[in-house]
Amino acid sequence: MRIYLFVLLSASTSQSWAFADCSVCPEMVTLKTGSFYMGSSDLDEPMSLANPDLLADEKPHHSVNIQSFALGKFEVTQSEWNALMGTDPSLKKGPTHPVENISWNDAQLYVKKLSQKTGKKYRLPSEAEWEYAARAGSTAKYPWGDAVNQIDEYVWSKNNATSTKAVGLKKPNQFGLHDMIGNIAEWTEDCWQSTYQNAPADGSAWLSGNCSLRVLRGGAWGDDPQNLRVTVRDGTHPTYYRFSTSGFRVARDLD
Repeated sequence: MRIYLFVLLSASTSQSWAFADCSVCPEMVTLKTGSFYMGSSDLDEPMSLANPDLLADEKPHHSVNIQSFALGKFEVTQSEWNALMGTDPSLKKGPTHPVENISWNDAQLYVKKLSQKTGKKYRLPSEAEWEYAARAGSTAKYPWGDAVNQIDEYVWSKNNATSTKAVGLKKPNQFGLHDMIGNIAEWTEDCWQSTYQNAPADGSAWLSGNCSLRVLRGGAWGDDPQNLRVTVRDGTHPTYYRFSTSGFRVARDLD
């Protein structure tokens, strides 16, 4: 039996809706169509003026249009993973902790099974969708602004954690999404690109280039503030990269 839960979120989330397609499905938040500037500019990171190659993989700063979609309110938890996959590969156990020690290919198996269970199109978010969701309207270094001294209010990082923590304990961003930064790094659909030159402008995943690597975003519990900026990217192997710092959240096409 399919179970639907609909909740109107606060005004700060632009009147987004939260729902779940089944009792063991991740809770999702709908994100409205919009546009934003993706990546870093020299104004964002003045240090790159002295060393143009320092943040080359976060440039050029470019405009992207995003179509409405749904994204997990939280990172996929161990209980949600186990309900579909019958296992728990995580190194730090806890039913409400994010499932980790997950490769990109592992995440793809989960979204395939979730789609089969619900009859809906679940997938990993594109890198552009991920950054749009993480920024939640912000143009600053972090979803809450540029103030590093606020990081502990929103993020599990090397400042306050030695492993993952249960999802949803920190403040959400303005779209009502928790742990977009820190806790675990999140897989996206995209192949790795060394820069954003000629990147898709429509929010779709970039599925050409170096597909022997896939993109992780958001940083993890062991990272410092510089590596938890919303623009930070990492490309790594889709099959062999399994660590206590890698997990994911799901995206879903809307009807």
